[in-house]
Amino acid sequence: MRTILSLLLLCSVGIIRAQDNPPAPMEDINKVVDNTLDSLNAALTSRPAPGSTRRGNNPVLFLIGNSTMRTGTLGNGNNGQWGWGYYMHQYFDTARISVENHALGGTSSRTFYNRLWPDIRPNIKPGDYVIVELGHNDNGPYDSGRARASIPGIGRDSLNVTIQETGQHETVFTYGEYLRRYIAETKAAGALPIIMSLTPRKAYDDADSTRITRVGDTFGLWARQTAEETGVPFIDLNDITASKYEHFDKRKVEYMFYLDRIHTSAFGARVNAESAVEGIRNCNGLDLAKYLKPIRRDTITGASRKDGRPVLFICGDSTAKNYDNDSTGMWGWGSQLALLFDTARISVENHAMAGRSARTFISEGRWRKIYDALQPGDFVIIQFGHNDAGDIDTGKARASLPGDDDSSQVFRMQATGKYEVIYSFGSYLRMLILDVLEKGAIPVVMSRTPRKIFHDGQIERDTDTFGKWTHHAASVTGAAYIDINTITADTLQHLADTLGPAEVDKYFCHDHTHTSLAGARLNAHSIAQGLIATNNPLAQYLLQH
Repeated sequence: MRTILSLLLLCSVGIIRAQDNPPAPMEDINKVVDNTLDSLNAALTSRPAPGSTRRGNNPVLFLIGNSTMRTGTLGNGNNGQWGWGYYMHQYFDTARISVENHALGGTSSRTFYNRLWPDIRPNIKPGDYVIVELGHNDNGPYDSGRARASIPGIGRDSLNVTIQETGQHETVFTYGEYLRRYIAETKAAGALPIIMSLTPRKAYDDADSTRITRVGDTFGLWARQTAEETGVPFIDLNDITASKYEHFDKRKVEYMFYLDRIHTSAFGARVNAESAVEGIRNCNGLDLAKYLKPIRRDTITGASRKDGRPVLFICGDSTAKNYDNDSTGMWGWGSQLALLFDTARISVENHAMAGRSARTFISEGRWRKIYDALQPGDFVIIQFGHNDAGDIDTGKARASLPGDDDSSQVFRMQATGKYEVIYSFGSYLRMLILDVLEKGAIPVVMSRTPRKIFHDGQIERDTDTFGKWTHHAASVTGAAYIDINTITADTLQHLADTLGPAEVDKYFCHDHTHTSLAGARLNAHSIAQGLIATNNPLAQYLLQH
């Protein structure tokens, strides 16, 4: 079989001839340290056995790549970096096709072909698919150190080298030649190869500071040329994702990466995965698309929009939305705020959810629904903080790191055993605000509602912690800020001073945080008061202002 494959390869790509003076290797401009093949045995045991996920006669989608597709040896995000291959199975109907991520951090087209491909190739069957996205590591020296560089270009050059550290002899080929070999051997197995360009780096063009640097004149060009030469599908993953980044605020792009400018965070990995899926759907005649799950449209979020009217979306926790149905029970201010607006001119949708923090509102996908529904001229009230303290990796595991700086830390969640990067409270707020601004909508950021806690006769304020951090997040992003904590607390303090602390009890229900119907109404009126006092554009839609 190996002889037949070799003959097929030679027939498809021609005879490779060694040259005395091949092109110099590409410079390692990335200057990042990733997890390379330092432990091949560990890598092989942590990755699926090739073809092991196959169900009956169903096809397998094999993912071939480096750390941008699968970070590290284990690919479990324990360093805060995630590859897009980790999420790909979520987009496919796994009852009809399985997805195997065989990528490994640090590999080049050359090292993957020599060390990992030989175990994968025999398990590729007719009807399977192989996505190849390599090139980030095809630079540096040919014969020392990582010794992973391929010869630049798509020519027929080759170079016989001796690895300095090991004395091992090896023939090095061009980047295009390695791709041709993946393509030829995949075709020989009766499967379909798909070539993708590299994921984009967090780098901007010198001539245009708003444009993400492309790889269209090096690896992107060579990948495209090789795909065209061999007649296989090509997906410009680099351009699809870079185009998305160019619509983001640069501060949002920062959150797409972790530790360096190459390796993505979970946020960036998901964007790359969505780009890969988008490329598959839009690639003419690529029947891999038939295995993708259908696109499900959210028909609820934003459904109140009529005749081009703006929508006010409310994001928050139980203080904004609670049971909201029993006159003696717990109520959120969101239910009462809608009564203060002219719904002939604006609709109000309360998407707050009890128990959520800024962190979990994002991680659970609740924010994404609002983000997708946002249109220019809409408004978004953002209020979090009550649940952003407490357990980070144990218990409810919903807290953010305290503060408003750019701090972050990797935690292993006790309940799931999975790793997650936890950002500061201020970071999560900035993520939400930047998304709103990106969509041309108007964010209104609020401090958390006051709690029924008194110290020496004075109601507790929120000025040194969450209130301060919320105000800072609004300030640095240019978002409007409403200090509902101060407005409502002033009212409650006046009641306590004039009628006694017991008078405040009627505004809360069961505990010191959750409000009664009267408390929800008070907070709603405090918000309206804040909108008017700050001349916020949302105030024009109030029934009385």
